Amino acid sequence: MADTQDVVELILRDHRRMEDLFREMRSVEADRSGALREFADLLIAHALAEEAKVYPALKRYKNIDDEEVEHGEHEHDEGNEALLELLEVEEVGSDEWDEKLEELVQAITHHADEEERTILNGARENVAMERREELGRAFWQERERQLKAGCGSVDNVRKIVES
Repeated sequence: MADTQDVVELILRDHRRMEDLFREMRSVEADRSGALREFADLLIAHALAEEAKVYPALKRYKNIDDEEVEHGEHEHDEGNEALLELLEVEEVGSDEWDEKLEELVQAITHHADEEERTILNGARENVAMERREELGRAFWQERERQLKAGCGSVDNVRKIVES
């Protein structure tokens, strides 16, 4: 378990790690395909854990906008589609790869920014720390379960996008 159990902080840490991985995927000196593999696992595990454990609980709070939560789920779908398109590019570093990477960066950055401003700020202001820690433990356990299952494989991402 992480050193914090606050679901808001755990989600923010994943967002910052995704930003780091974007920088690696853009760098010609980095292991770009390794960064993509880590990113794919993290993105899918993170989104599935949010949708299973966090979003349903936050919809119960009257000061957290249900439409924002549902919009977040829709943006997960968009991010998954952009991820699949990048995973299906055959040559890392090709013009097509760079183009699909930028589409993925744009989709995920937009979602993370919106989620942080609306859903996470709402959770920070309206959900007691004890409950945020309960949600954090549930989020973390589901996230870890997904990571162990290899959730970011191209076949699994394809299944998620098609469903």
